[in-house]
Amino acid sequence: MTADPTGHRFHLRGPRSSAEIAQVGAALRALTVDGVDLVPRYADDVPTPAASGVVLVPWPNRIRDGRYSFAGVERQLALSEPAFGNASHGLLRFGSYTAVEVTDDRLVLTADVVPQTGYPFHLRTRVTFILLPDGLHVEHVIENVGADTAPVALGIHPYLQIGGVATADLVIHSTGTSTLVVDDRKLPVDEVSVSGATDLRAGRRLGDVALDNAYRGLERDADGRARHTLTAPDGRRVELWQDAGFEWTQVFTTDRYPGNSLAVAIEPMTAPSNAFASGVDLVALEPGCEMRREWGISYRA
Repeated sequence: MTADPTGHRFHLRGPRSSAEIAQVGAALRALTVDGVDLVPRYADDVPTPAASGVVLVPWPNRIRDGRYSFAGVERQLALSEPAFGNASHGLLRFGSYTAVEVTDDRLVLTADVVPQTGYPFHLRTRVTFILLPDGLHVEHVIENVGADTAPVALGIHPYLQIGGVATADLVIHSTGTSTLVVDDRKLPVDEVSVSGATDLRAGRRLGDVALDNAYRGLERDADGRARHTLTAPDGRRVELWQDAGFEWTQVFTTDRYPGNSLAVAIEPMTAPSNAFASGVDLVALEPGCEMRREWGISYRA
């Protein structure tokens, strides 16, 4: 029998909703509300495709040449995206998490980022998934258990859909007022106001745009949350929210997600691409201190 490349799968189940989380990467593999799949599924025998649903820590996105300076010391990370010469998507994308609490509607996973080449810091991470009748609530805690202050950023890479509706026909709405301009290595070179196809504030049909954009300047509700929605032609809607600690969102469309002619990821991020080098919104986490962030997904018929 061939082992599952995404590790053990944890199942949360309620009267209206269910979720499936993979051990590898703490990846959200499936989320269903009222029988509607909100996350695109993939085959049982393949590794997680296109970073689907994984936790990106201690940085999201990319670091140019894998090089950065922190506290006056130059560091060199392994180049996990050799085609572009970048360190990509953190150090736990393919890490195996341990379950410390499992109930029908709650799962707590932990994993350490251990000191290693280019990142001689020690973090203890915890991800809590709480199943709700209309979706999912997720909390992240990152604790510095090492002796030195550590550079830390966090991202999550969930793909969303409304089952039975072509993703091309969904309208995306997001409130970011500026977006990053990137070079041919997908690294930021400028930040500009949104315009044309990058302006999602009034809604854009996904089949009419190609996006791989980081946004900030997000509109916040009274609860401090920024909200992004995908709306079907019949009015059904899936929403992803992120708390005030997530200043950035990456919106990514691709035709390379298995079994889907078009897929879309909406990715909460605490810092943008290349933050280890630029310092933009990078957290200097002191020994013994924690960083907490929350996000979630909900569905309305």
